[in-house]
Amino acid sequence: MIAKHLLYTMNSSSKIRFGILGCSRVAQKGMLPAICGSGMAELGMIGSRSAEKAKEISSRFNCTAFGTYEDVINNKKIDAVYVSLPNGLHEKWSIKATEAGKHVLCEKPATTSYASAKRMVASARKNKTRLLEGYMFRYHPQHAKAISLIKEGILGELIRFEGVFGYPMPERSSTMMQKELSGGSFYGSAGYPVSASRMVFNEEPISVFCRLIIDSESGVDIKTEIMLEYPNNKFALASSVFGSYFQSTYSVLGTKACVRVARAYAVPKDRKTKIFLDADDEVREIGIEPADHFQIMLEDFFKEILRGAEGSKKYEDELLLQARVMEAAKLSDKEKRIVKISEIQ
Repeated sequence: MIAKHLLYTMNSSSKIRFGILGCSRVAQKGMLPAICGSGMAELGMIGSRSAEKAKEISSRFNCTAFGTYEDVINNKKIDAVYVSLPNGLHEKWSIKATEAGKHVLCEKPATTSYASAKRMVASARKNKTRLLEGYMFRYHPQHAKAISLIKEGILGELIRFEGVFGYPMPERSSTMMQKELSGGSFYGSAGYPVSASRMVFNEEPISVFCRLIIDSESGVDIKTEIMLEYPNNKFALASSVFGSYFQSTYSVLGTKACVRVARAYAVPKDRKTKIFLDADDEVREIGIEPADHFQIMLEDFFKEILRGAEGSKKYEDELLLQARVMEAAKLSDKEKRIVKISEIQ
């Protein structure tokens, strides 16, 4: 009944009232501006563990309502929430939100285990709400262009994917460096190239081998190397690194050509991107106009919410599939062996 009531009020007001849980950097730089710039959404309330921070961010984004996380969850005027908390808190607050009948867009990674992912999805389905994991990069038009080249057969048979997401070492005080908050490169950035490989190959891996390098001072992993085996002898290498020169890229090698996406994951909305197609001993540069992948993701989410029972996007299935692969990778590092994805149940 809650979900049906929310759908009715959203349709009648024509805008989705969005609440925010957490005032993270990505929320302030990406998601909040995208919500404020959307004609389909209204920023309804901002929640923070700090009352002062909630008030400050609300003022900056012209939002009149602010309070605690619980205040946002209990606000009957809020239709959907964006969860932008430390990784280890995603499950708790996403489930609280879905139990309150609110749709959830959860910052990536949405979960730190496959079991957690199943609990989150079960709650969303039980309460007839939608749950989207916020891998916003997937919505940037450059990936559709790269995939179109693959579908046209320009690359021939696909052989190998290689993705890297690396950047300078986070501050020691950052949540990214806090073990108790599920920080580290594995949760912080390894999911991007893994997700990209699944998107590009358009299928699920068969097995995975993973190795984590642990920082002795913080206890978190600062380097992740993952090898994924896909059907028909295709392989993907996914790397994430803290303490490197910035890299946010992937390349796909085929029997006839190779395509490289130069700025794949974190792309400012005003930045043009480039795809490089290496074929017939020539490298062709393909320019992609600036796009706000946060806003494109939000618009997709909003439209799906408004479709209600007629919605066709498989957000929850995608979250489960990604979580399953990452769970297998964790097990691989722990047991120092190749893990078949089918082992994760």
